[in-house]
Formats: sequence, C-alpha cells, structure tokens
Amino acid sequence: MSITAIRGFNDILPEEAELWRRIEEESVNVFASYGFSEIKAPIVERTELFLRSIGETTDIVEKEMYTFLDRNGDSLTLRPEGTAPVVRAYIEHRLYECPVTKLYYAGPMFRYERPQKGRYRQFYQIGAEVLGDASPKADAETLEMLMRLFETIGLKGAVLQINSLGCPGCRPAYKELLYAFLLERKESLCVNCIRRMDTNPLRALDCKNPGCIEATKDAPPIAESLCADCAGHFRAVQSTLGRLGIEASINKRMVRGLDYYTKTTFEITASGLGAQNAVAAGGRYDGLVSGLGGPETPCFGFAMGIERVALLLKENGFLKRRPLSVFIAMGDEAELKGVELLREWRKKGIRIVEDFSEGSLKSRMKRADRIRARYALILGTDELRHGEITVKDMTTAGQERLKWEIVADRISSAEGY
Repeated sequence: MSITAIRGFNDILPEEAELWRRIEEESVNVFASYGFSEIKAPIVERTELFLRSIGETTDIVEKEMYTFLDRNGDSLTLRPEGTAPVVRAYIEHRLYECPVTKLYYAGPMFRYERPQKGRYRQFYQIGAEVLGDASPKADAETLEMLMRLFETIGLKGAVLQINSLGCPGCRPAYKELLYAFLLERKESLCVNCIRRMDTNPLRALDCKNPGCIEATKDAPPIAESLCADCAGHFRAVQSTLGRLGIEASINKRMVRGLDYYTKTTFEITASGLGAQNAVAAGGRYDGLVSGLGGPETPCFGFAMGIERVALLLKENGFLKRRPLSVFIAMGDEAELKGVELLREWRKKGIRIVEDFSEGSLKSRMKRADRIRARYALILGTDELRHGEITVKDMTTAGQERLKWEIVADRISSAEGY
C-alpha cells in the first residue's frame, strides 16, 4: 500500500512552485519599494500567544488550531496566522524603538478546516505589517501597495471592500445595539451565533450560515455608531484612496474573523474561487501590541493567500515558463566541449540540461521528447570540427546548424522564450 499526503496538506509540484516563486519575487520587489523589510518568525509559538491575540471565541481558536503538548508539557501551536508572531517578535526584540517599522513575511500557516478550492489545512501566506503609524494615510498607502502588486502580477478582477470596526471606545455601544437586534431574531440564528451572542455578537455578521445571513441582512451598520475619531479616520482612508486612484466599496457586514481588529478593515476578492473568494484581507489593530505586553502601538497589516492567487494567475496564463533545451553530446570529445558550452549558455539564461544517457541519437531524441524539451542541441563529430551545433526544434521538427557563439541568442529570441 502506497503512502499518500494527509488530506489538506498538499505537495507543491515543480511547475506550481515556479509560479509561487514568481509571486513571491514580485511581492518582495513591490514591498521593498514601499520601505518594507523581511522578517522570518517560527512556525510554532506558545498557544497563549494566539489565545490572547486572536480571541478565544473565534472559530480559529475554538475549532481550527493545531495545538499539542511538547515533552515539557508546554502547550504549543502551529501558527494559524502571521500577525501575532510578527508582533511577538516586534516586542521581544524591541523593534518599537524605531518610530515606524514596516515588515513583510511569507510562509506556511495551519488551520484545521474543511479543504476547498484554494484553501487547505497547510496554506501559505504573504503578509505585511506597518507598526507605529496611526495615520489613515498609512492604511490607504498599504492598500495601494497591495492593489499595485495585484496589478503587477496581472490578477484580474480584484475588488477592494472596506469597513470600520470602530475602537474600544465606541464599539461597546454598537455591540449592545447589535445584541438587541440579534435577540429578536435568535430563533433564526445558528447554534454557534447563539452561543457567542453574549461575548461577541459581531461574529454573527461574519457567519456563512444561510439562515444567519438572512436574519442579519438588515442589521444596523457599525458605521452609524462610530465615535468622531473613528468616523474621521474612516473618511480620511476613503479620501486618500480616492486621491491614490484606488476604488473601494463599503461592506457594512465586514467584521473579519479575528478579535484584534480596530478601525479600518478590508478584503480583496476576485472571481473564480467560488463563495470563499477573498484573496487578501486585513486591517488596523491598534491594541494588539499593548495587549501582548508591548507599548501602545498603532498598526495596520494584511495577509494574502498564495494558493488562491496562484490558482487565478495560472488560469490567466501568468507564468510563461522558458522552454527547456537538451544538450546531446555524441562522443567523449563532444561531451568535454559541452562542459564549456553549457556553462556559457547558462550564464546567458538558457534553461538547458545535458542528456547523460547512452544509446543511439534516435533513442536520446525520444528521451528529449518525453521530458518535453523544446530544443535538442546536438554536438557530434562534424559539428565539433566546424564549431557548430545542430539545433532541432522539437515542436516543428525543423533544424539548423549554428555557430556555438550565437546559439544562446537564437534560442532566447525564439517565439515563446
């Protein structure tokens, strides 16, 4: 019996891995242009970090975390999201001594949830955090950066939705208002929403149960309960986005699934992923650093799902992989010369492998076809004597003899390279 991967834990095969690498490279380039630096945090943290940051009544903590005891009896958790570990590192290493710190990260996260299109139990995110900047302009600029990234990689149909969740000063009054609204419709809510009504009624707005969606469709919007500071902040975010040329629609139901969010929150959606169509999300979390033992620090950040973005880009033909060439040396002298030639061609960016098999030219050409090579570069006795290579196009069966020094230029200028 063969061993297969655990359900929800997927292998990333070579072609897809190359697409992921391109997404990560473009992300690094865009983030760096906005002054962000990379941070790498462990994938395992103390469970307490997520209990204190995410919130004990969230689905993540209640149902989705991979938590275990180590040999010392300490409770550890595979990170379900990236912000809390970054904030923990920010506090532990006193990065707050810099007035504003901009960090980005990339790596695997873990949640035990039902696998679906573009969503797995081990999933990968790219995220960015702005720590120490309270300005609504920081919110808008970070959103501009993310939308610019999607434009750069060619993600089509990205839609930005925003909302404000208020602050600890104005949110309690809204919770009371929403609680009274939900109480009148309690019989229509799911078991989870009823259970969480007393502790976090806002979670009902984020529930995907059809009955809860219908019951809460006329819920009072939180925007009408914002204090003057939160309302002003949200207006400033919208006006700054407008000046930056970024379109954003207000989604009054958006509350996000993590308890640490305050003020601005957002999602970016794209068609082609079904009901769960968010490709990036985040918001402001001004109380998280102090809540984890650090100084009062305003923050804004987001995470982007690599699987989902890769799925959409693959459908859009984002990755145009350079064709593969195979070098076939006929004889020891040709193989010796091939060492020099391959080195030079690879320096010029040619994607090429050498065929080390033995046998006739016909059998080696069949091998080249089976590995889907676009070109076969053949060096035999006659080619060696004249300083040439026979270049055969495996897709058209056409071939030509070229001088060694122009092979790389000819292949790289070919259509599709």
